[in-house]
Amino acid sequence: MLHVVKAKYIADYRIKVTFNDGLCVVADFKDTILRDSRAIIKSLSSLEVFRDFCIRANTITWANGVDFAPEYIKSIAVE
Repeated sequence: MLHVVKAKYIADYRIKVTFNDGLCVVADFKDTILRDSRAIIKSLSSLEVFRDFCIRANTITWANGVDFAPEYIKSIAVE
């Protein structure tokens, strides 16, 4: 099972993420956040809110309760 073991804010909507399989990627959440119409996701459009995350339950989690599956985070990795 894939887990996030480390996450560091980079810039804009990008987070450098390390997984338990050793892969380290930069995940870009911009499209995910800006295209989703749900208020709970839209709240992450504030970079101040977006930057305030932690690792909980093996993934990145925000104070408002939003989290994304590690597999999804891996799928939005950019080069």
